[in-house]
Amino acid sequence: MIRSPSLVALLSFVTAGALSLVVAIIAATTIERRSTEEVRAVLAEEGFGWAEVSADGLQVFLRGTAPDEASRFLAESRAGSVIDADRVVNEVDIEVTDAAPAPRFSLDMLRNGDGIQIIGLVPGVNGGEEVAAAIEDIADGAEVTDMVETADYPAPDTWISALGFGFRALERLPRSKVTVYADRVEVEAISDSPEQQALWIAELQRAQPAGVEVILDISAPRPVFSPFTLRAVRTPQGLRFETCSADTVRAQERIVTAARRAGVEGQVECPIGLGAPSPTWAQAVETGLAALTELGAGTLAFTDADVTLIAAAGTEQDEFDRVIGELDAALPEVFTLTGVLSETTSATAGPARFFATLDAERGVSLRGRVPEGPVGESVAAFALSLFGRERTDLATRAVPDLPQGWAVRAMAGLRALARLHDGQLTLEPETLSLRGRTGDQNLRSDLTRQLSEELGAGADFQLDIRYDEELDPVASLPTPEECVAAIEAVQAESKIVFDPGSVEITGAAAGILDRIAEILPDCMHVPMEIGGHTDSQGREEMNLGLSQSRADAVLNGLLARGVLVSNLTARGYGETQPIASNETEEGRERNRRIEFRLQAEVDAREAEETEGAPAADGPFSLRPQERPDSVAEAAASRADEEE
Repeated sequence: MIRSPSLVALLSFVTAGALSLVVAIIAATTIERRSTEEVRAVLAEEGFGWAEVSADGLQVFLRGTAPDEASRFLAESRAGSVIDADRVVNEVDIEVTDAAPAPRFSLDMLRNGDGIQIIGLVPGVNGGEEVAAAIEDIADGAEVTDMVETADYPAPDTWISALGFGFRALERLPRSKVTVYADRVEVEAISDSPEQQALWIAELQRAQPAGVEVILDISAPRPVFSPFTLRAVRTPQGLRFETCSADTVRAQERIVTAARRAGVEGQVECPIGLGAPSPTWAQAVETGLAALTELGAGTLAFTDADVTLIAAAGTEQDEFDRVIGELDAALPEVFTLTGVLSETTSATAGPARFFATLDAERGVSLRGRVPEGPVGESVAAFALSLFGRERTDLATRAVPDLPQGWAVRAMAGLRALARLHDGQLTLEPETLSLRGRTGDQNLRSDLTRQLSEELGAGADFQLDIRYDEELDPVASLPTPEECVAAIEAVQAESKIVFDPGSVEITGAAAGILDRIAEILPDCMHVPMEIGGHTDSQGREEMNLGLSQSRADAVLNGLLARGVLVSNLTARGYGETQPIASNETEEGRERNRRIEFRLQAEVDAREAEETEGAPAADGPFSLRPQERPDSVAEAAASRADEEE
């Protein structure tokens, strides 16, 4: 059989094309398989198990559902690192969540003399209104700036406890910033004194709710001491501090340690304040106390940067010169030293002395010597101006040749004596001595600074000031219970009564009010409520108004008698609080009364009555089971803690 050459050529082309197609298919399939396997392996290794990998020719398809956009992008990037990124087709879907996560709730509250500012995000549709109502109560009429927003999400577990603690802190601290989070409350405040600072910290630590972190940053401004002084006196009986100042806590510790080493027994009071002449104050004091110890007896006085070391009479001159020389070389550069060696007064020179004795009842009596002429007369005139002509007994002797500065020292001593309750001033050529009683615990230190400034840093003076608690106007005030008991004793003899339907205080009631007005000036520190009560006769609304008017009449009557009533409030209760049966005339007469009660007891009683009672309209009217995230629970929690 003879084949045509054209047919053979055609068959050759067909065969070659078929073989090429088969090879191309095999190559494409191999490339698809290898690409798919390599991409799938890399994604599985990187934790993208949700990704589905398939290939169609040279293109590699990524499918599946990614948890978020970032995971979708990372899966595409990892696949592009294995094969050409242009071959990757990303058909991955993003998982759709049903609800967005709850926001982070917080409330910033700032309180100062201008009012209260609040800003933040709180839970609940009505949360902002409830917070605003609570803040209005705390502001007590001051301006409130409200920038609070709300989000309709349930409150976190400890949000109500944290919010209640925040309200309590804001109410207690007049200059503060309180930040409330669900699990943390941050409090920043400024107190008036270290004592107030310690009191506030203790109160807030006791009130810390469970599960809530509390961060307290309450500062106390340091006082300014001018002059910045320290005075230590060493006698055969030991060393004592008459006044002390420190500029830092570390300096205070160093001074107290040096005082103990020098022989001070008991507690050493060395307050911290501003005004130190040098950062090396503690070093200078340590050096001075060591020198005083070497002398054995004498006085060390610091007045700012002026240092005076007064050696006791009888100190050897050589020993004095040595100690003074060593101290002068050891003191820091800013301090200057003055050394004084006391000399014993000759017995033949006569007693040059000036005395002033202060009696709380009779006044002051002046004895002893004063300079002749106008200088001596100025001492007498100064005493009259301090104590009054009727309370000053002058029997001094004017003599010449008194020590220089005698009149100045006498007037400085008289000014210090006038600040005591009673006492005696003794002025001698070498020293000034003042002893007596006071009701001010800080007066000794104040007088030391005063005399150091008026007499000079090198002056020698001795103070023996005793604190008597009975003279302290604060410590001697009656307790709240004693105030109420005294008023009740007056009303037990005869109660305040009004004519039927009247609110006028007349007759015997006016006399009772006079006696109560004599008690109240000593009870200005005690918040009290004047409660008006009636019997059950008449309409309830009328009785309530009548009781309020009578309570107001008592308050106004006390004001008319010169009593400051800022600690008193008047409230009418009508017939709601009987103390006897209204079925008898005797019982009704007992129920018609005016009561003085401690405001704290009234608040505690109302808190007890409110707990568990049906809610009333108002910012805290929602019941806990109806609104577990409401501010009402926070306010109720705060009231329970205060009780």
